[in-house]
Amino acid sequence: MGALGLAQLTLSPPLMQSAAQEPSASIRLRVIDGDTVEVRETGERIRLENIDTPETGDRARCAGERQAGELATAEARRLIGQADRISILRSGRTDRYGRTIGWIALDGRDLGAMLIEAGLARPWRGRRQSWCSASGQLLH
Repeated sequence: MGALGLAQLTLSPPLMQSAAQEPSASIRLRVIDGDTVEVRETGERIRLENIDTPETGDRARCAGERQAGELATAEARRLIGQADRISILRSGRTDRYGRTIGWIALDGRDLGAMLIEAGLARPWRGRRQSWCSASGQLLH
């Protein structure tokens, strides 16, 4: 299906199985980083509710974080690109950057949980925790 992925838009509560069955419109997603995607048609950015992934580029605090962030981003692209059915579930909230907070379900599975299982993300605990030690090494 390609790196953009074909998505189904839903406006229901975060219940993966029931949400995937609701009527929806097809959209395309672009992965910004491991925990943020953009809806191509509208420019809306979705920040995944339940995870935190390492930063990429200049936002990374150490080389290990940058590399881990690139791996998380690549895996999110791969998973979205392989999905037959993608559902966006909005929480009704936005973050301080104006991104919609929500969940992404890929064929009924939570993208965030899949990234955590792969060791590329950790659960979001309400605030960012450093991915780098004081000596500049990646923390797990």
